Amino acid sequence: MGAAISATAIPAWAQSANAAWANIEKAARGQTVYFNAWAGSDRTNAYLQWVASEVQTAFGVKLEHVKITDTADVVKRVRSEKNAGRQAREGTVDLVWINGENFAAMKADGLLLAPWAEQLPNFAKVDTVGKPTTRNDFSVPTDGQESPWGMAQFTFFADSQRLPAPPQSMKELLALAKRQPGRITYPRLPDFTGTTFVKQALIDTVADPSVLTKPPVPAELERVTAPLWRFLDELHPHLWRSGRQFPQSPAAIRQMVADGELLLGMTFNPNEAANEIAARRLPASVKSWQFARGTIGNTHFVAIPYNARSPEGAQVVANFLLSARAQARKADITVWGDPTVLDLTRLSPKERAEFPVQALPGQVATPAPTLPEPHATWVDPVEKEWVRRYGR
Repeated sequence: MGAAISATAIPAWAQSANAAWANIEKAARGQTVYFNAWAGSDRTNAYLQWVASEVQTAFGVKLEHVKITDTADVVKRVRSEKNAGRQAREGTVDLVWINGENFAAMKADGLLLAPWAEQLPNFAKVDTVGKPTTRNDFSVPTDGQESPWGMAQFTFFADSQRLPAPPQSMKELLALAKRQPGRITYPRLPDFTGTTFVKQALIDTVADPSVLTKPPVPAELERVTAPLWRFLDELHPHLWRSGRQFPQSPAAIRQMVADGELLLGMTFNPNEAANEIAARRLPASVKSWQFARGTIGNTHFVAIPYNARSPEGAQVVANFLLSARAQARKADITVWGDPTVLDLTRLSPKERAEFPVQALPGQVATPAPTLPEPHATWVDPVEKEWVRRYGR
């Protein structure tokens, strides 16, 4: 009788949701999920191997990491499949690591599975209030078509023995570059971190930041971005190699910081310097910081294409990626060091205990406000104009 009373105390909608998820888990068992994800990090690759082992044991889902270098290639492949008439369960991609302009393109072209993400049982633990980018990707509403996986915020790092008073704005960074010519640079566009540096400069120099929350108006683009180009024109002569050449990646810059050639590096992972200190690739005197008024932040996600062969298996994997266990492991700097999307206050004491609580050398001591990304459609025109002006 007690069991019957408990069952009737559960709202009908909750019972229905539980039954629906049980059916998804049942259908997922035995499926193979082809997860197309960037493979440029040994830590990330090792983490996905652990995920594959966990979902195979717990849910009978086989996870195959399809290693890619550019998510845009996945977007092109799924678009080609749609143009070729490949229908539901006829695609080659089950799950994709995605955000920004790639998500915007897939959403606009109808390349994604109908809304599913917010029906995942573990989505209830996501911090959608304190981390609003978990529902908003480069100013494009996710509408349940991608599931949040990790957080990112544009962050600088430097050896405090060489740079005891780091710049707190683009204006201060320019002043530092003038005082220390040749010792600052940023990655060549279209590297993601390099583009983010330029977008941060755009936010810091634009007359009305609200225009960046909407797609650019072609007739207004030159006027709106004029302060950005004036800033970069003033900055570049004082950069490494006088701004005539740019490193290809943030990893190259990180190495030059370690060697003492450059004063500061930049990353989209606030824990990267702590990761590098723990791996003994940076000295413990390196500190991380964000601009006082804030830096660009966003969430990275996983999405399921409209024609995934194993959509149930993909949802089971996405739900596991949102579990406290998987998020805590990912947040551990000895594993990956990727900040969680979860609201720790929504977790049980046992779940919260899995997350690291002690600040480590190299971590951001005082997180700054998170500034929203410009709308995804700003990326292409800004990158093209940068390449036209400086990329040759």
